[in-house]
This record gives sequence, structure tokens and C-alpha cells, in this order.
Amino acid sequence: MARWPFLLGLVSLGVAPGIFSSTAWAQETEDDRSALVTADTPVPFGFNYGEVDTTRSGGMSGALRAAGNGTTAVFQNPAAMTLARVYHIEAIGNLVPEYGQIVFGSVVVDSITNKLAGGVSVTGGFLDSFQDPATSLDRSWLDVRLALAYPFVDAFSVGLGGRYIKVTQDGTGPLGDSKVSGGLKDPESSSEGRLSMVNIATFDAGVAIKAGDLVRIGISGQNLTYFNNGILPTTVGGGVAIAHEDFTIEADGVADLTSYMTPTARVMAGGEYLLVDRIPLRAGYRFDQGANSHQLSGGVGYLAREFMIEASVRRTLVGPEMTEIIFGAGYFLESSGLTGRGAEEP
Repeated sequence: MARWPFLLGLVSLGVAPGIFSSTAWAQETEDDRSALVTADTPVPFGFNYGEVDTTRSGGMSGALRAAGNGTTAVFQNPAAMTLARVYHIEAIGNLVPEYGQIVFGSVVVDSITNKLAGGVSVTGGFLDSFQDPATSLDRSWLDVRLALAYPFVDAFSVGLGGRYIKVTQDGTGPLGDSKVSGGLKDPESSSEGRLSMVNIATFDAGVAIKAGDLVRIGISGQNLTYFNNGILPTTVGGGVAIAHEDFTIEADGVADLTSYMTPTARVMAGGEYLLVDRIPLRAGYRFDQGANSHQLSGGVGYLAREFMIEASVRRTLVGPEMTEIIFGAGYFLESSGLTGRGAEEP
């Protein structure tokens, strides 16, 4: 009988490490999952609500629905393209290290060769795609936009923007293995890939109003076709700005109708000052009710007659961790003389 305690001790010495090792492995696997999969960070917030930031809008925390002319207008309010007579070509790059998000692309705006202003953008990106799909979202997308704006009178413009977006997600996300979380599995994929979870077109619309020499008012809606799609959240918002040749101050409010279970608000304010006619200095603040987040932003750049180089950063102070870094480089085609005229206020 004296042997049993000894044998049980040997067995326990062999089994216990296995149990502890299994527990440690399970804990390690659990910890390896990204904050977007564990739902510690809301997926819409990590996805930046499908929005594309230019260096100007990023530096002002998105508060540019009234005064955001040029390339920024394509993404925030197409009607605002008529606020300045330009022909700009811009490359954009966005990076959010916390979520492995990379967005890159280009945008072209022409409001100088015709009274009807037009803009085209092509961007693509990755989100949380540097880990195993079992522990990350592994999302990628293509976003193509066409925007048009027409000034019926000098003080009132209307804009429309068409958008095509295709989103593919190989990770399952916080909702597990479901169409809602990752899309249907691709029957022709040998690696158990998935079909695109979004592959549709939608549209934006907006108006821009010049109330006097300095005051600008903008109202816009994004993704107005599908009112129950969280990947393409329907938003309605507007802003009021004081816009001078050397400085801009604006405050915006946006109602997000579909990113969360109930409508949520985002409130933004920002300003910019053009130092020595060459260096734009920008700062902004954003409150995001859906993610209960407070953020600050800032940006700087260099503007020459023919080109610009800029960078901006937006950082979370309260709420889910996020650091968005935005780079931009642009060429001003109107400076070449090929358009027949230089930049000017309409």
C-alpha cells in the first residue's frame, strides 16, 4: 500500500505540468487575440468608420465639412469642391500602429477647367492583418469615389459623390464564424478564404453655403443608400467655419446612424493657420460617443506654389488606444499653366 502514494506522486508530476502547460497555452492564445477580436476596441472605431483622412482633415480632427475644399471635399462634403478654383493631385498614406491599419491611395480634384467641379479618388487598405486570422480581423478593402459639385450661385453649391467599396475579411472577429462577422467562406479557396463581406456601391451628398465673406456652412451625408450596414455607416452632419485667407476655424457635428446599436454622435472642432504663406499649422479635438473617446490632433506641412508636403497625427486621450499618422504629398497642376489659369477664390 505504501507504493500508491509514491505512484500517485509520479503520475501527478507527469500530469500536472501537462495541465499547467495546456492552461498556459490557452492563456497565451487568448492573449494573442487582437483588441478588435476581443471587442475591447469597437470594430467600427478601429476601422475609422470607413472614412479616409487627408492631412488637412486629420490635423483638424475631421472638422472640415464647411471649409474643406480641394481633395478633402471628396471625402467629407463634395459640394465644398467649388470653394476654391484648383487642380490638385494628391497621394495619401494613413497608418494606425495599434490595429495594423494601413490606408494608401490618391485623389484628384479639378474645379478650375469647368464650372462643374469634379474629383476622383482610389484608396485601399488593411486592418489587423499582420497576425493569424484566428486571432485578428485580417480585413482588406478597395474604395473608389467619384464626386461632382455645381455652384448654382456664388454662395450656394450642391455636390454628389458616388462610392464603390469592396471589403474582404478572413478573420472572424468578435461575432465568431458568421457571415456578419467575416462573410461567407469561399468554396473555391484552398486556404479557407472568405468571399467579400461588402461589395456594393453607395453615394454621398452635400451642400455648401457662403454666408458673407468669412462664414462657411456645410451639410453632408455619407453612405445614403444602405441604412442598416455597419461597414458603410450612414452619417449625416454639418459644420460652420470662419474661413480667411490665412486661417480657418470650424466646428462640426455628425450623427452616425448605423455603426452601433443606437445612433451616436461625433463632435469635432479644429483650426489652421498659414504661417509666412508657406507653413500650415493645424490642431483639432474630437469626441466620439460610440467609442467613448476623446482625441487631439495636430499637423504641419510646407506649401510651395507647385507642390505641398504635409503630415498629421491624431491621438486618443481617453478611450481605446489609437494613434493615426497621416502623410500627404500633392502637386498643383494649375501652377503649370496647363489649365489656363491659376488658383483663385470663385
